[in-house]
Amino acid sequence: MVNFVLVAGARLGAWAWDEVVPHLRAAGHGVHPLTLSGLADKRGVPAGQATHVQDVVAEVERRDLRDVVLVGHSYSGIPVGQAAERIGDRLARVVFVDSSVPADGESFASGRPDGGAALEASIAANGGFWPVAPAAHFDGEGLTDEQIARLVRGSTPHPGATLTEPAVLAGPLAGLPATYVLCVMPGTEPDDAGPDEDVAELLNGEHWRLARMDTGHWPMLSQPRELAQILLDAAVE
Repeated sequence: MVNFVLVAGARLGAWAWDEVVPHLRAAGHGVHPLTLSGLADKRGVPAGQATHVQDVVAEVERRDLRDVVLVGHSYSGIPVGQAAERIGDRLARVVFVDSSVPADGESFASGRPDGGAALEASIAANGGFWPVAPAAHFDGEGLTDEQIARLVRGSTPHPGATLTEPAVLAGPLAGLPATYVLCVMPGTEPDDAGPDEDVAELLNGEHWRLARMDTGHWPMLSQPRELAQILLDAAVE
């Protein structure tokens, strides 16, 4: 038995894992979907990047979890990657689901192609929050209309400081036992079908593994059973 701690990406809460959780529990594992501060049912709680890291660490320590598989999707790969090195020997593996990965001194915003200028402008124009994405943002991602409506309905504006404050790593990320789940829609051009350069470099190390999914960026909705199987496989690596 392992304990999965599941953290969804920007604007989302623990609810995003609802269709994945039953498959993991049916396999006999502990499953703990987590909402980060300032989001979903924790909307209104002040949060910066360090807050989100501590949210993950605190969940592990509060429940006294062992053999932990930390799972971070999209933005949440950044706090999850930092938390992974802070929970010590409680960690079994960290899984990055089509996610950003933390780099010491860099933020989610600074890792974007424009260095975060557009994101920071959006945050400034929306009272310190990254606003909820419109339905059109999810087009072409392998989602049904119902699933898109659920994403839009369940999203909350994301605390801007968590996106602009830098990550703090004590050691090289390459030393963590990790699986990176790359989501690529069928028909994607070959040049766009591989991991980002920073992830590709990590995958060259001995501790990282790559798993691929033929779907879009929200596999917990579009292919929950398949994602659950990848998480189960990662837990025994």
